[in-house]
Amino acid sequence: MSFISLLGVEWKKIRRSRILFILGVAAVMLWIPSILNAHLNFQMQAEGISPEHNFLMQGFLGMAWFMFPASMVVGTVLLAQTERNSHGILRMLALPVGTGKLCLAKYVILLFLAAVQMAMMVGMYYLSAGIASWIQEYEFLLDPLFVVKLAFGMYISAFPMIAFYWLLSVCIRTPIFSVGVGFASIVPSVLMINTKLWFAYPMDYPFYVVTARYGELAANLSEMETDLVPWIPVAVVFTGSCLLAAVLCFGKNERR
Repeated sequence: MSFISLLGVEWKKIRRSRILFILGVAAVMLWIPSILNAHLNFQMQAEGISPEHNFLMQGFLGMAWFMFPASMVVGTVLLAQTERNSHGILRMLALPVGTGKLCLAKYVILLFLAAVQMAMMVGMYYLSAGIASWIQEYEFLLDPLFVVKLAFGMYISAFPMIAFYWLLSVCIRTPIFSVGVGFASIVPSVLMINTKLWFAYPMDYPFYVVTARYGELAANLSEMETDLVPWIPVAVVFTGSCLLAAVLCFGKNERR
């Protein structure tokens, strides 16, 4: 079975699960407070940022810090459980497909899910900004290219984080423990982005990227440095290490 065919099989499983619904609910819930509190964006002009930019960035900050990582934690665990329920993993391991290829296919599916949630995020932003514009009689809608670039930067930066969460789901078989460790890893992001070693904690990458962009837009706030070195090398090594460990551990218990 080719890798592309394997991805197709995995995607069909996802479509029958609750993962896409959970991602959609998270995207909807995030923007409701932004609509209700749209008037507060005018107060941020003292920080040198326009109301429309602040409306966008506040939503993305909330997404990057908690909603997005939490959704990926839950989605990753659910993806792993689709195979463990009814011993489905045993049937998959019986196929003429290497366990490493199967493991990596599931990671790629997780990246697809992250992309889907980013698309939902952008769509909900424009819906929310349109409603807020009508309520406040002020144009909150921004250029699509600007919004998509922000979402894309956040998405790419999340690859190492998603690899770590996938490793957790592979190694920790009990869902509640896997979710607990994943949620616990989210909290330190707020602290790490304010240190010089922020690049050493990949779970804070999406939050750091959005926060750095916010600092660029707000003239009266300090900007955060985003040097590609050592950021990119650390991210590559971390992602590779997590995927290698996941491949080595994937299906290990079931093969015994």
